[in-house]
Amino acid sequence: MSLSPDLAAKRAALESSLRALGRTLIAYSGGVDSAFLAWAAHQAVGDDMLAVIADSPSLARTHLKDALAFATEQGIPVEIIATAELERSEYVQNDGSRCFHCKDELFTVMERFRTSHGFNCIAYGVNLDDQGDFRPGQQAARQHHVAAPLLEAALSKQEIRELARDAGLRVWDKPASACLSSRIEYGRPVTREALSVVEQGEDALRGLGFRQFRVRHHGEIVRIEIAQDELPRALTPEMAAEFTRIFKPLGFQFVTLDLEGFRSGSMNSLLSVEQLRRVG
Repeated sequence: MSLSPDLAAKRAALESSLRALGRTLIAYSGGVDSAFLAWAAHQAVGDDMLAVIADSPSLARTHLKDALAFATEQGIPVEIIATAELERSEYVQNDGSRCFHCKDELFTVMERFRTSHGFNCIAYGVNLDDQGDFRPGQQAARQHHVAAPLLEAALSKQEIRELARDAGLRVWDKPASACLSSRIEYGRPVTREALSVVEQGEDALRGLGFRQFRVRHHGEIVRIEIAQDELPRALTPEMAAEFTRIFKPLGFQFVTLDLEGFRSGSMNSLLSVEQLRRVG
């Protein structure tokens, strides 16, 4: 696949930016954005970069395993660090600023690691499309002076996927993912138990062969979102029985399937304008 002149120029700008950063820590989750950024940084500066995975109960074990596998496949140096966002009351209370407190914890821990290990800076995988969404974590990144090479190169999500595909990276079409806490409705405390329930439910859906989905935790109600192209397979009496078999033992009284299908960040639609302004 040949890249357009515009995309080739953006890739060159990214490489130049990464070389200018010098020894860099990459906030790495294994999603396509951070995976491509980690790969590009390794291509640009070799072992003067390190991919850092923040491990906590909000990170699904399947995502951790796959992120480590990708790093191994590509020869990318990687380090797992522990974060303690669940010890922050502001995070646990789960209002619209939860993501800010998560990223503030992440970058605080990464900054300590950066200082003690002699790295120049921290970078993360925010892209051009993220500017049009509700992402309070970006405020934390700005406060910690975290570099945003993909954004600086004006790369969109689709362009990042295209570059990853051109590089032969298997993650190029990986479904979007987010931390398990994003599945819990705002105002409901984030607990280890709730995170475990969500993770078990999503593992079960993955086991049924679904690829793009979310398990939304609304207390005694679970709201299952499945991508539109996979929804017909979910809308059968047999699959309804499977969903009931899976989610009732996890503690849900009511098992529901969202007919709008999967929408990234759908919980944000429940926030009021006042809440969005206060967080933003």
